[in-house]
Amino acid sequence: MKAGGEADDGDSARQALCRMLLIEDDEPLRDRFTRILTSWRGGDLVAACATLGAALGYLQRGDIDLLVTDLRLPDGHGTQAIRVLRALNPAADAMVISVLADESTVIDAIEAGAAGYLVKDADSFELIEAIEELRAGRSPICPSIARIIVRRLNAVPSTPPSPLAQLLTPRETEVLWGIAKGYTYAELAERLGISRQTVPVHIKNIYRKLEVRNRSEAVFEASRLGVICL
Repeated sequence: MKAGGEADDGDSARQALCRMLLIEDDEPLRDRFTRILTSWRGGDLVAACATLGAALGYLQRGDIDLLVTDLRLPDGHGTQAIRVLRALNPAADAMVISVLADESTVIDAIEAGAAGYLVKDADSFELIEAIEELRAGRSPICPSIARIIVRRLNAVPSTPPSPLAQLLTPRETEVLWGIAKGYTYAELAERLGISRQTVPVHIKNIYRKLEVRNRSEAVFEASRLGVICL
């Protein structure tokens, strides 16, 4: 620090470094990852912790920029650390390095806030490259994990239409959309190219099929049943 409180070049450089926290309970792996992370010129490894409890003390300071964590820990789970990090510092990044690669674990980690996911056979080049991608705003994920995510997305079934929704005719659905948008009977008739007298007939049928009594109830029930998406 220079006289008068002015930061010197060394202080400024340290402030610009990415402050990293490592959580890994296996000692040989922790030592290996520590060597890799300390070799990265863009980062400053604040601590290498063996437990969730030890890591929480560093996370609660709120100044960690990057969390690199295992998932299965002696006193908890890596997703707990990720959630704490994201709550205290939403701009921070989290990367998982784990032997766990089943669908449930992967999805839980990503939902917790992990933006990167590597398996533990990643070498030093892959890890540093993944960190740099992560800090650049991308999501480095190894191919085996990416396949799990793709399979999960492809397996999500589309929501089947409600039985009540299937009872509505295409014209009634169009009228229902108009009701939701607040159109008057005259505006609906003009937009749909039907007579002014036909609109109330369609609306009466919609109310009957949705088992409602007014416009507000019709819009609410149609939204709840998935007939329309507001």
